[in-house]
Amino acid sequence: MRLQLAALCAAVLSSQLTQAAAPVPLASFVHEDQFSNPRLAPDGKHIAITTRLPSGDRFVPVVTMYSLPDMKMTGAFRMPVFEVPVSYAWVSPTRLVVAKGREFGSREQPRATGELVAVNIDGSGQEYLFGYDMFKRSKRGDRYGDDYGHGYVEALPRERNGRFFLTSHAWEGKHSLLYDVNSVGAARTLLADIPMPDMSFVMQSNGKPRFATGPDEEGHAIEFRRDDASGRWVKLEKNLGRHYQPLAFNTLDTDFVATYSPKGGPRQLVRENLASGARTVLFEDALGDVEGLQYDFRSRLPFAAHAGVGRPQTRYFDDSSEDAKLHKMLAAQFPDHFLNFIDASDDGKWILFGVASDRDPGSFYLFDRGTMNATLLFSGYEAIDPELMAERRPISFKARDGLELHGFLTLPAKSGNARPPLVVLPHGGPHGIEDDWFFDIDAQFLANRGYAVLQVNFRGSGGRGVNFRESGYRQWAGKMMNDLVDGTRWTIAQGLADGDRVCAFGASFGGYASLMLAAQEPALYKCAVGYAGVYDLNLLAKPENNRLDNQMTSIIRRYVGDDKAELDRNSPVTHAAKITAPVLLVHGGNDKRAPVAHADAMRAALTAAGRPPEWFLAPNEGHGFYDTANRTVFYEKLEAFLGKHIGKATVH
Repeated sequence: MRLQLAALCAAVLSSQLTQAAAPVPLASFVHEDQFSNPRLAPDGKHIAITTRLPSGDRFVPVVTMYSLPDMKMTGAFRMPVFEVPVSYAWVSPTRLVVAKGREFGSREQPRATGELVAVNIDGSGQEYLFGYDMFKRSKRGDRYGDDYGHGYVEALPRERNGRFFLTSHAWEGKHSLLYDVNSVGAARTLLADIPMPDMSFVMQSNGKPRFATGPDEEGHAIEFRRDDASGRWVKLEKNLGRHYQPLAFNTLDTDFVATYSPKGGPRQLVRENLASGARTVLFEDALGDVEGLQYDFRSRLPFAAHAGVGRPQTRYFDDSSEDAKLHKMLAAQFPDHFLNFIDASDDGKWILFGVASDRDPGSFYLFDRGTMNATLLFSGYEAIDPELMAERRPISFKARDGLELHGFLTLPAKSGNARPPLVVLPHGGPHGIEDDWFFDIDAQFLANRGYAVLQVNFRGSGGRGVNFRESGYRQWAGKMMNDLVDGTRWTIAQGLADGDRVCAFGASFGGYASLMLAAQEPALYKCAVGYAGVYDLNLLAKPENNRLDNQMTSIIRRYVGDDKAELDRNSPVTHAAKITAPVLLVHGGNDKRAPVAHADAMRAALTAAGRPPEWFLAPNEGHGFYDTANRTVFYEKLEAFLGKHIGKATVH
């Protein structure tokens, strides 16, 4: 459907109505995002999209190619069972390179397998380019043999001629390799070899690698710069602060932008001259990291960004950019939404952009600079009506030690002055992960059922710099729980929720937090729900669970420690006798991130304490459920459990 910008504005404004009285059908929340990750071809004539298609009891992601603007399907790339497209990039107007991965559960991002495959827009010309099955599946298999490493697309050359830059990390050894690869025929040329594992390369616009960044064996950031005179990679030691990450060069390769934090506070965005090292701060915020970078498609440098705390407010810092002017004009047509530039054609005529909000899961548009028209291509969760969703209100409060914390409160429609029951929803991760303002399926489901939903970005969360993230190390059962309790009490004190009807519910680390909150504050939390949670930190820290991954072992040690007495003290299974509230445990029998042994141990401990939990095990699911039937049962059990133990406010 082709829409004029004025019509788009009217359509968005009409979506800002109050919630309707009738609850949204459960099926609307169960079905996953049908369309995601659109990428525009360099000539603007095609688009690639991940489309979830029905397959038995679940929906599987398929890379689908369409012609533009008529959205007629030209081809598709479907992978074997359990394999999914993690990402993809147009390496020419008619060819894609796809990074393969596997899904381990809906509560965890798919993990890339390190394999790369190329495909044409009609699904033909498939070529295995890199991976552990290279010998059997590639034209160059006899020459290169199997790649015992992890590969991914590092960057694309300015001219999309079918080639791309690939970074390879060996499974064993300590080398990071950078190749120039031809997607037709799979021939590769080595450009760089650094004797350090897990390094990523930052490319100049002319196709030369300039920086290499990554973690050392302890997980701390390190950085190298290539010296043109000697060809050597020199480790940078000075003036990097607590965080320094080059991102992109301008078209002349004279300047680049980087995120930077001199003392560990919120990350800034700086522009730096390559020759002199002179830096100019483009964006900084006292509370939040720089996020949401909007790039000028001509200069290849950002012109706007927003802070990583609260509701995103676009801040423009390059008023001379034509793309900045266009972005500002388009954003004005979508009030109460955030507008994100995704791709542009090489000639700049076509721009792919997306809009989303707290109530709107998101839609994607194709904009024609010549006619100033925008075409609505598709919306993500098509079963979700934004008009029926709830506001996600940014909040801030003081923790008991005076630290200012931030989060979100999703409020249902109220009946008179009645205070709704409250569900405290800690996020997963936890370190470096944060809740944001955008549409949250769990929060919206609960709000639609009459619950207020509190999400706190407790210390350890992302979005506020290195120091804030590290302040959560070895504080899982300490200050991080205090932050959640303080947020709960603040919400109640503001009169926004009923303090006698509070439940904790979370997934992964959120499951850990929910059970720990119930143990530490039994009078406050009247029930607890753990979904794919970790409950025994001894299991999390066991070396055999992280073999061949020294970095992960080191990171987990920093997160929770390695002393058994400390791990016991901070594990919910140890405190089962203190949990007097009803508990619902939900887990997947094939969970690799949080093995089912966690749930088994928690169930056994609660049963031994005389309070056996409600239980739902899906034997074939992983870290979160994919099957529609299992997702439906989970939400049904969650709704019934909450309704039984903290009641339900009337939705109006």
